[in-house]
Amino acid sequence: MPALNIKQLRSETLGTDHVNHLNNAGASLVPDPVHHTVQRYLELERTLGGYEAAEKSHDEIQQCYSHVGQIIGSQAHNIAFTENATSSFLSALSSITFSPDDVILTSRNDYASNQIMYLSLAERFGIQLIRVEDDQDGTVSLASLEALLHRLRPKMVAISHIPTSSGMVQPIKDIGTLCQMYESLFLVDACQSVGQMPIDVKEIQCDFLSATGRKFLRGPRGTGFLFVADRILDAGYKPLFPDLRGADWVMDDHYQPAPDACRFENWEFPYSLILGLGSAARYAHELDVEEIRQRAWGLADKTRNALSELKGMSVIDLGAQKSAIVTATFSEKDATTISKSLRKLDINTSVCTRYSAVIDFDHRKIESALRISPHYYNTEEEIEELVSSLAQLLNQP
Repeated sequence: MPALNIKQLRSETLGTDHVNHLNNAGASLVPDPVHHTVQRYLELERTLGGYEAAEKSHDEIQQCYSHVGQIIGSQAHNIAFTENATSSFLSALSSITFSPDDVILTSRNDYASNQIMYLSLAERFGIQLIRVEDDQDGTVSLASLEALLHRLRPKMVAISHIPTSSGMVQPIKDIGTLCQMYESLFLVDACQSVGQMPIDVKEIQCDFLSATGRKFLRGPRGTGFLFVADRILDAGYKPLFPDLRGADWVMDDHYQPAPDACRFENWEFPYSLILGLGSAARYAHELDVEEIRQRAWGLADKTRNALSELKGMSVIDLGAQKSAIVTATFSEKDATTISKSLRKLDINTSVCTRYSAVIDFDHRKIESALRISPHYYNTEEEIEELVSSLAQLLNQP
């Protein structure tokens, strides 16, 4: 594949004319083809009516399942569209029948919303929540995981591929191999990884994978998807509360779930946004996700190296393999104040607070961290602008 044409990509990204957007782990700037796709469909709804527009666009909507599946190495029938990654994750969890003393294994760095869901399951059903110990580099200890799998035979292992507050990449292929070996369900939160690095669900061997559209995939807000493996569909897993899109009411006291992952969908669909998500997945695939990874991770490495030279600032990223998420703390400044000051300079960043990473941040005595997340359309000059601005802010009384 040819190298990414950054000038052209930026010309297709209106926001680059206005801001230095380094908050792609929050929500990326939407490219023109995605924007035009959403706008075109809304015009169709305005002209024809909502139901009529959906019927007219049926084939195009169905193609979105293939476009999204292609980005993770999946078939179209394994994809369900949702509002966001959290709703995908919740829907997957709801399909699992938990009993008292069932065990869920997760990491110390799993996403906050997921951790809260596990704690709620523990309260309601009496399941045991056990967090796997970390290796020295901060990633999940595979030796500890295998020992727990062998001893506890957990119902499920749930891992965030790239934790939102540290930027490290968890070894999910190795984790998937262990889950297969010990016959444990494997649920992957790929919210931060889809769109910034290649993913192949066949290699990961996961049962479920949840993701969002708005982050590195560069889709519209309010979109997400759930991958459901064939073995899960064949075993009859279904969400706790299916509706008439995910199932047919066939008799007075019986319903029939959809044969594919659509059983995890709801009837009311934001078709314009789903078309935008499909467009974003197609856009990323045509660019080549490996090219995207190399570019985004290269910019992140440049950022880490430059920030490490600034006095009063410490890069805190964990992991042997680091992603396009860079996190840093300040010895005498507040991360929120710094982020707001950068925003006034049209430099977009975000902040991770203790509440997004209670175990990790408490262990490392961190209250908050500045999160910087470049993507492939960012430039080296934008990284230099960020570093220069931070240096000036750190020198202010």
